[in-house]
Amino acid sequence: MRPKPGNYGFAEQVARAHKTMNAGVYVGNTLMVVAGFFIVQFLVGELALFWALMSGLVAGFLISVSTQYYTSADHKPAQRIARSAESGAGVTIIDGLGVGMMSTIFPVLLVVGATIASYALADLFGIAIAALGMLINLALLLSMDCYGPIADNAAGIAEMADLGEDVRERCEALDAVGNTTAALGKGFSIGSAALAALAWVATYFQVAEIEVADIASVPVIAGVFIGGLLPFVFSALAMGGVGLGAFEIVAEVRRQFKAADGKIDANFKPDYVRCVDIATKRALKSMMVPGLLVLVVPVALGFTLGGEAVAGLLVGSLVTGFLLAVMMANSGGAWDNAKKYIEAGNYGGKGSDAHKASVVGDTIGDPFKDTAGPALNILIKLVGKVAVIFGPIFVALVVL
Repeated sequence: MRPKPGNYGFAEQVARAHKTMNAGVYVGNTLMVVAGFFIVQFLVGELALFWALMSGLVAGFLISVSTQYYTSADHKPAQRIARSAESGAGVTIIDGLGVGMMSTIFPVLLVVGATIASYALADLFGIAIAALGMLINLALLLSMDCYGPIADNAAGIAEMADLGEDVRERCEALDAVGNTTAALGKGFSIGSAALAALAWVATYFQVAEIEVADIASVPVIAGVFIGGLLPFVFSALAMGGVGLGAFEIVAEVRRQFKAADGKIDANFKPDYVRCVDIATKRALKSMMVPGLLVLVVPVALGFTLGGEAVAGLLVGSLVTGFLLAVMMANSGGAWDNAKKYIEAGNYGGKGSDAHKASVVGDTIGDPFKDTAGPALNILIKLVGKVAVIFGPIFVALVVL
């Protein structure tokens, strides 16, 4: 007899949910391959563009496979982090950072492979088409990305409403899958952003009339270093905003508790609107300086060190921004799923010392995967756009 859903263990429920998600990915990719062939064949008539499109599609699919391995609760990396939580929060954080750093290998190699293949097929336009191929399943990717927070909130509602152990277990399993699907969406977006940024770099070279940027040139070296620095400063400011917002909300919650004189019962009505207002205002304030950095740094560098320095800036920000975004997204997902794996009853379950350590890792992982990591996608693309807009001005300065 087929068992009821509640009779499946946590690991099996996660595996079954992953299987369903993967089936959607397989079907979506297959449909896009067929549709892409006919669209290119009948509208353009040049199969080289189709193969460039496929290079991006294949790279995106394989990036999703790599991301699932490093972040899913039913694979070894997240389980290893859960095991390290028995040694304390410090080891948990170290192991999670190590998993995130190691997870950058395959995405980088896949983007490099897609870049080489698409350029050989259709030059710079092929790279842009490869980026399009990576996002050709955008509707499916957005659905998978949105599924994560929906499942997370469903699990929270199930726990707060005390809906029963079987319901909470299923919601926790779906939430664990949601952490992985969110990481998948971020992997696709940062991969496509890297390919698109390469196209922006090439466009900037043409607009700024730069044939070759000499790596031995001091302005180029300075630009590379400043570009490599930019994603770290951007991420630090974003995560600092999260920390300040959390501090203000905790202070507000304590104020409300103090105002209630300890009478926390069914009649106590917390002011949720005030907390949401604090979070919203802090989010807007915290992104002002990072936003200005993206706009000001390329322009200031171009006016002081010249257009070649800006070329170095684009390369440096692309390399470090891509690696940092992948590392943060996958570390955050792995920490979160390591906590879910412990909460399923492994290594002592909820309330154990391992669980407390995993909560610390998850707390660090949230601004990694939900704030700084996704924001870097915008950084590496927007820097290129700003450089292209001001490129002709840099050329005019050289002439003068």
